[in-house]
Amino acid sequence: MAMKIRLARGGSNKRPYYSIVAADSRMPRDGRFIEKLGTYAPLLPKDSEDRVKLNVERIQHWIAQGAQPTDRVSRFLEAAGLVAKKERSNPKKAVPGKASQDRAEKKAARAVATE
Repeated sequence: MAMKIRLARGGSNKRPYYSIVAADSRMPRDGRFIEKLGTYAPLLPKDSEDRVKLNVERIQHWIAQGAQPTDRVSRFLEAAGLVAKKERSNPKKAVPGKASQDRAEKKAARAVATE
C-alpha cells in the first residue's frame, strides 16, 4: 500500500481549508484517509502561527513507515525543519509565454517599419 501525506480540502466555496492527512495514494483527494496529521488555512496571514499546524510526532512516524509527502506538504515540513530542503529547478520560470513573445515580435517589427 503506497502511503501519502497530503492535503484534503474542506471549507466552502472560495473559503478553502485543508487537513493534512496520511492516506492511501489510491484514495480520492477528499476521500478516505487513515489519520489526520494537521491543518492548513491558506486565508490566514503568512506570519500567523495558526496557518499551518502539524502533529510532528505522528508525521515522523508515518515518514518512518515509508509515507511520501506531496510537494506542498514537503514545503511545510521543510519550513518546520522535519525534512531536508530539496533543490528545485524551474528553468522556464523567467521565459515569457507564447502570446507575450508574439506581441514583442510584432512591436519590434512595427518599430523597424516606422524607422
